Amino acid sequence: MRVFRCLSIVLCVLGLTTPKAMAQSGDFDGWSAVVIAGDWTDSRGQPIQAFDNAVRDLTRSFQRAGFNPDLSAAYSLRPDGGVSTRTAIEGAAAVAGRGGDGCLVYFTSHGAPGRIVFGPGEQLEPGRMNALIGGWCGQRPTVVVVSACYSGSFMGALSRPNRMIVTAARADRSSFGCSADATYPYFDDCVIQSLETASDFIALAGQARRCVAEREQAEGLTPPSEPQVFIGGSMQLLLPTLRFDRPSK
Repeated sequence: MRVFRCLSIVLCVLGLTTPKAMAQSGDFDGWSAVVIAGDWTDSRGQPIQAFDNAVRDLTRSFQRAGFNPDLSAAYSLRPDGGVSTRTAIEGAAAVAGRGGDGCLVYFTSHGAPGRIVFGPGEQLEPGRMNALIGGWCGQRPTVVVVSACYSGSFMGALSRPNRMIVTAARADRSSFGCSADATYPYFDDCVIQSLETASDFIALAGQARRCVAEREQAEGLTPPSEPQVFIGGSMQLLLPTLRFDRPSK
């Protein structure tokens, strides 16, 4: 992995840069967006591409939905030439600080109750994640997505009036799709698909949840992961007014 610069922002995604998008003046043009892949292996510790693929294509999908490439960054915390955890934390702080209107933070990784993998030999617990997000985003409107097994265990620590929290699973459930033959983790895949048609973040969360449930049912995966959603009081009226862009194809 190499560090690339996309419109002066560090963008670390699979050695590929996101194509330069035309400047837009949409509802999310002043929002920062940080996407981080904390793991790079399957359940047996073998390298896979699913998390890296997700970081790359989630970043592109959010930019197509109206997020400004100048305020976007993505990091893959791989040991084989990726970005160190410290570099990602410092970079995320710098990028998030420039988005005066709001803040999107998206983590995708392997998880266990009360923690996710956050780079080689490191783990991120709910309290520390909350502190990082607070430092990056402050009191601005913030959307946090945690895509990992047992990610619902982060909900309590992260919930704040100025935040929307979406997790890929209940606190006591695993999620699916972190194997060598998967293009993306299933939840991330459903977010990418749903971004093509969802009107706003509330609709996106609902569509992604339905997508996950349908896929798990079709493949006989049990127990279902049951993605969770929290919407803070100050976000309940704001989020429906913030609409994703729908550029003509």
